[in-house]
Amino acid sequence: MNWVFLKGLSIVRSRNMILKCKFKYYSLNWLFIVFLTAIMFIAGGCKISYSFTGASISPEVKTASIQYFQNRASLVQPGLSQYITDALIDKCKAQTNLSIVNGIGDVNFEGEITGYNTRPSTVAADSRAATNRFTIAVKVKFTNSVDPEYSYEQTFTRYSDYNSNLDLSAVEEELSAEIVEFLIEDIFNKAFVNW
Repeated sequence: MNWVFLKGLSIVRSRNMILKCKFKYYSLNWLFIVFLTAIMFIAGGCKISYSFTGASISPEVKTASIQYFQNRASLVQPGLSQYITDALIDKCKAQTNLSIVNGIGDVNFEGEITGYNTRPSTVAADSRAATNRFTIAVKVKFTNSVDPEYSYEQTFTRYSDYNSNLDLSAVEEELSAEIVEFLIEDIFNKAFVNW
């Protein structure tokens, strides 16, 4: 294939054909300017928020507050209230650019632990429990004062099964950490990941 340029004409010669194209420099620039103007006009009317974590938080939201989660379960585990509260604060600090405030922020989390129990999950052939189910439930009220349609009140429940031959105290710390991690993920996603 041979290229030949003659006074504004470009000719491509191949074995069986000759193509002639006349390029006008100003027409390409004009098209590019019109395209950019259209994109800016369309995007100018849109509200865009982005995040590398999946959280979609309005740019107007600047502060978050997390109230202490009271333990109102029938079986009270000391330290669980503080653990859940701190885990939610840490999640918000790590996954958002929001400032955590002590009062009431643009978004506010409050709630209580409503369930903390263990029950038989499956029964073996000899009518004894083969596995037990350890469950934690947290009732959360999330208030978004900037975008009220994203506010919610919901109970989140997570569980983990463990061998019934083990005493709960032997696995409680490990299972609690695992369950709380899932609960915090659920609470955070419901508040900020609006799919």
